[in-house]
Amino acid sequence: MTHQMIIDYDDDVLANVALSPAEFAEEARLLLAAKLYEQGKLSSGQAAKLCGKGRVDFLFSLARVGVPMSNLRPDDAELEIDFTLHG
Repeated sequence: MTHQMIIDYDDDVLANVALSPAEFAEEARLLLAAKLYEQGKLSSGQAAKLCGKGRVDFLFSLARVGVPMSNLRPDDAELEIDFTLHG
């Protein structure tokens, strides 16, 4: 099942961000997906699907919006490194 969200905005918003309606919609989807990924609520694959990008393209888009490519927390990173080194 899919769902749809509608956000109302006027021409002032488009003028302020200097984007067309299609560009603004694409940017909004990316920003939402990036934030949910950053918070650990979506995997990179889920976030990529949400914003209509491939996973690699999504990950490379993150730097432009100020989100780290990896959303591992320090504790998670330590566990990952320990697992990799010690199996």
